[in-house]
Amino acid sequence: MTRVLGIDPGTKRCGVAITNSAQTMAFPRPAIARDDLTLSRLSELIEDESIGSVVIGRPLALSGNETSSTTDADDFFSQVREHVVVPVIQWDERLTTREAQKSLSEAGLTTKESRDRIDSAAAVIMLQNYLDGLNAE
Repeated sequence: MTRVLGIDPGTKRCGVAITNSAQTMAFPRPAIARDDLTLSRLSELIEDESIGSVVIGRPLALSGNETSSTTDADDFFSQVREHVVVPVIQWDERLTTREAQKSLSEAGLTTKESRDRIDSAAAVIMLQNYLDGLNAE
């Protein structure tokens, strides 16, 4: 079975997570800078890690309304879909960053210490939620 790549798109960085080959668990990978090379870095990662599909987080307000972050994530989703050769879907990622901050804090990391890990930790939570949703069906 191929692996799934999870992306938590941010304005400066994209958090990254990848599943195991059984697609039961998500693991963090270093975040990718959001710049002119982001799409080529993602294509490289997809090839190097035998990725069969990509899940991109779609942030919504708690009310379910779209925000400026939603618009940015939608634009990023469209760019990735046009650039990569595997299926790409979006998944609701409400509260994943807050949950990641809480987990890192409980692990004893300060806000400053967790800054480089927060995006990928949120990607892990979003991707694991996606996997759990698939397995519940």
